[in-house]
Amino acid sequence: MAPEKNEQGKILLQIARTAICHALHMPSSATVAIDRDAAWLSQPGATFVTLTYKGQLRGCVGSLLACESLTEDVSSNAISAALRDTRFPPLTEDELDEISVEVSLLSELHPLDFVNEQEAITKLRPGIDGIVFEYGPYRSTFLPQVWENLPQPQLFLRELKTKAGLSEDFWAGNIKLSRYTVNKWRETDFSKEHANG
Repeated sequence: MAPEKNEQGKILLQIARTAICHALHMPSSATVAIDRDAAWLSQPGATFVTLTYKGQLRGCVGSLLACESLTEDVSSNAISAALRDTRFPPLTEDELDEISVEVSLLSELHPLDFVNEQEAITKLRPGIDGIVFEYGPYRSTFLPQVWENLPQPQLFLRELKTKAGLSEDFWAGNIKLSRYTVNKWRETDFSKEHANG
């Protein structure tokens, strides 16, 4: 049986940080005992790992479909966020203590039905949904957390198109949109909890 939600978060964050430490050939500062053979960690899971450095995005890589075990998915996405996000140079050893790790565990994708862009915009649920945008080879996604910076559905969709490599006013009849929700955990949330306790 899976542990309660906060405990799951602590374990997934520890898996992510340990994977990054190993990739950088640095010792892990593991504080949570992890049973890597636990049944819930062996189940397929889709995750995103987001790294921030001094409050700024430093890497974000994830999976939209649950293909690998949760342990493998978090580990590989953490390493990719640290070393292979093409928007940033690879993370350095000096930054390791300064980065904050966030893990998002995704629900299944649910396709949205709409006939035009205006209807598509009305189907978006600010602050709740992550959205996947697809048009032929063009694809992008924003996690629900992005609503904090793009609170208007119209702007959210516009930026999704730009992220996919299309113009912000692009529209076509065969665009596909899917929604998902996430459980998310940030290291900073637990460090605050520890400080308050």
